[in-house]
Amino acid sequence: MSQISAKDVKDLRDTTGVGMMDCKKALEETGGDMQKAIEYLRKKGAALAAKRAEKDASEGMVCIRVSDDSRSAVILELNCETDFVARGEVFTGFAGALVELALQNRVASPEALLKLTMPEAQGGEVVDDAIKTMTGKLGEKIEVRRLVFCDASDGLVESYVHPGSQLGTIIHVATDKPSEVAPLARDLAMQVAAAAPIEVDRSAVPQELVAKESEIYRQQALAQGKKEEFVDKIVTGRLDKYYQEVVLLEQAFIKSNNTKVSDVLAEFQKQHQAAVEVKEFVRYQLGA
Repeated sequence: MSQISAKDVKDLRDTTGVGMMDCKKALEETGGDMQKAIEYLRKKGAALAAKRAEKDASEGMVCIRVSDDSRSAVILELNCETDFVARGEVFTGFAGALVELALQNRVASPEALLKLTMPEAQGGEVVDDAIKTMTGKLGEKIEVRRLVFCDASDGLVESYVHPGSQLGTIIHVATDKPSEVAPLARDLAMQVAAAAPIEVDRSAVPQELVAKESEIYRQQALAQGKKEEFVDKIVTGRLDKYYQEVVLLEQAFIKSNNTKVSDVLAEFQKQHQAAVEVKEFVRYQLGA
């Protein structure tokens, strides 16, 4: 067996990011051949990934990248098994590299991302293989749980990531004055994070949710002995309150509880003579 030097072990560690003992073993198993040792470690990572495929990966982070011109963005959730790994530089750096790659290639799904190739500076592997390699480095299941690409060519996209990177939002606002709207859009991204709306306006709320809420209110009213002729009015009133909780435009604005978001937008349009329309938003909370 060829002599394995400390420098060889260090060089392999610098190349792969794998622990020193694993690097030493890889070099011993491959007779000191650096390229074979790298391939050995990759196969080991793939084997570990297969072994841990059934593990629960409920920790991780929400990562966002917005283009320099604020016309596109990607929000991504990358999962691992423990909070300890999720807070480490290796995992967070990998998440950042993935979301940057997704933005550059404008991919709209985890499946599309897995087929891309990482930059040479980050190993040059296909993402699917890079995840297996990362599993080998960290010893935990790693997976891209979900991803959304947002095209805001008709305005801008703004984002908010809550400290800890377990909650993040992006919001797409159509406007003819993006630079003036940017501060308001940032406030709206924070609004989505804090108030957790499910849709922009009430017409988009799924009818099955509306029907479910209506039935709950109806049964409550009847249980309270309300007369049938008054039940519909009671249900309508309670539905209005429900919409104020789950519809972005009907929520109280986080910076002024006495003003609805829709009124804030209307006032901004009037003051700045600008077209402003919230087109969509995405809110990711880790594991939710």
